[in-house]
Amino acid sequence: MFTSVLMIEKALTSADVEFVTTLHGEEPVSFQVLLQPRGEQADRLLRAIDDVALGELDEAVREGETPEGEEALSVGQRALEVSLAALRASGSGAEGRLIEDHPLDALKSLVEEVGADEVIVLTDPHYVEEFFHRDWASRARHKVGVPVLKLFSHSKA
Repeated sequence: MFTSVLMIEKALTSADVEFVTTLHGEEPVSFQVLLQPRGEQADRLLRAIDDVALGELDEAVREGETPEGEEALSVGQRALEVSLAALRASGSGAEGRLIEDHPLDALKSLVEEVGADEVIVLTDPHYVEEFFHRDWASRARHKVGVPVLKLFSHSKA
């Protein structure tokens, strides 16, 4: 069985689930999901710049409404549960946990703990962070010792 660590920041959409569960054809895949709610990982200014770069001006205006702190953790827990249920419904094994701080340290530990074959980072585009190679995928490539695949979410969750 192929083991993938899947790093996400929000609930997976049905298109996301189909995409990640079919990456390896018919080979069975088990997912270890790490979710860090969006409100915890980046400051509002960077998120607003990303929204403007994507032409989503309405989203940039609403960045102040993004849950943070305890509220983000509650939203994150629900997003994790929905994502795990969707992966399991597709026939894949799936376990997961929320991460509050230091996502790359948690990622490295989990990759070692489960003997992961790869890491998949599935997020909305974060152009500012990606430009400066400060996004999760860019930083993980130097830290985890397994292939890291960067994918963009198919649609808003």
